[in-house]
Formats: sequence, C-alpha cells, structure tokens
Amino acid sequence: MGAAAHAQGEEKYVRGLSRAAAGALIFSFPLLMTMEMWEFGFHMDRLRLGLFVLVIAAVVFGLSRFVGFRDTTNAADDALDALAALLVGFVISAGLLTVFALLTFDTSPREAVGMVAVQAAPASIGAVLANKQLRQRAEKRPKEDRAGYLGQLFLMGAGALFLALNVAPTEEMVLIAFKMTPWHGLALVALSLLTLHALVFSVGFAGQKTHESHGLAFLHYTVAGYGAALLVSLYVLWTFGRLDSGLSEAVRAVVVLGFPGALGAAAARLVV
Repeated sequence: MGAAAHAQGEEKYVRGLSRAAAGALIFSFPLLMTMEMWEFGFHMDRLRLGLFVLVIAAVVFGLSRFVGFRDTTNAADDALDALAALLVGFVISAGLLTVFALLTFDTSPREAVGMVAVQAAPASIGAVLANKQLRQRAEKRPKEDRAGYLGQLFLMGAGALFLALNVAPTEEMVLIAFKMTPWHGLALVALSLLTLHALVFSVGFAGQKTHESHGLAFLHYTVAGYGAALLVSLYVLWTFGRLDSGLSEAVRAVVVLGFPGALGAAAARLVV
C-alpha cells in the first residue's frame, strides 16, 4: 500500500511538472518574442541582474507555499518545489531562445546567461501559477467537454487566435522568421506539435479519454489542432500585412506565429 501511494505521489508530481512547463510556456512566450527583453539580457548590469534573479527566486518560493506541485508541510519541500519551478523556467527559456535562433554558438556566455536569466523570471512564475490553474481546469469538466469533434477544433482555433493576437502585429515575428534557418523552422514545428500533444493528452485536457490510442489521438487532435493554429496564424499575419516579403519569409513567419497559436490551441480550455 505504501509503495502504491508513493508511486501515485510520484506520478502526481511528474504531472505537476508537466503543467509547470505548460505554464512557463504560456506565461513567458510574449516576452520571449520581445526585442527589449533580449536587449536587457545583453546590457543589464550584472549586479542588478543578480538581484533580479534573487527577487524572482523569493517570489517563486513564496508562491510555492500556496500553489506548489505537492501538498507540502515544511519549508524544505517548498524550497524544492520552488527550485523545480526555477529550473523549469530556465530550461524553457533557454530552449525557446535557441529554437528562435536568438542563442547561437556566436552568442557570448555573458549575453547568453543574461538573456536566459531575464526570460526565466516570467517563465518561473508562470510555472508555479499555472500548475494550479491547469489542475483545476483538468479536474473540472464544464460544458465544453460535451462539445463534439468539430466543437473541440473550434475551441482550439479560438484559443490559437487569442494568443496569436498578442504578438502577431509586432516586428519581432518578422525578425525571428528572418533569423531562423530551415532547421530552426523544422525544430519549431516539432516543438509546437510536441507541446500541443503533451498539453492536450498528458496534462489532462479534453479528448484525452475519448481516444485511447495516442497515435489516433495525435492525428485527430494534435495534427488537426496544429493545422488550425497555422491557418489562424496565416490569416492574422495577412490581416496585419506581414506576408508581403516573399514566400519563404511568409512560411517561416507562419511557423513562428504557429508556436503561440499551438499553445493557445492546447490551452483553449484555460483561455477560452
């Protein structure tokens, strides 16, 4: 009985970390696509940056006392939860900056550390806050659960539109698309699909119980949802006149905006 309870607790913690990663992505992506944040990472005084990281760590620790990954009873466990949230924030930030071709082999260590540290702040806070939100939404099944397949796709499209509109009008979409190589683009497509699938079917969103086969679910929901996100991205970029630079640039811009679109599609139950 003790072993079963321990295994169940470990599974719950892993699911909490998955939700933390989802929260880090959702909360941090607008700032990850903001030039001012990149420049702060380059130029911010290191003393100020160190103090900023300490302040964020203190805030994350405080939040973990109330909305951590586990039901903790002592400060040591809260500190471990806070450390996990910070680690998630740093990993997510470094990974996305690399995929966006903003961190390369030409980036100096000083600039790389600064960029990741600045971006990890909202990601770490989002990792803690969204864990509770996503868990509550996963456990509560409102009337959206009764929507059919087309209804679920509509919710995904609406969620994609909601998040895509946050960044679609900005110059950063064009700049990131310009900096990316085809390999970065393929990596971003793979990351978008993986994130969408993980959120919808591992974190506990709609459709998880409808299709027990992950292969069938991947085609019915993940691929279809990502297709909806790309169509929404194409339309929004066209609306704001961001597709006038040639076919190659347009395709890359759609892929770039398709990433937050995929996040919105996956988290449609949270944002719609």
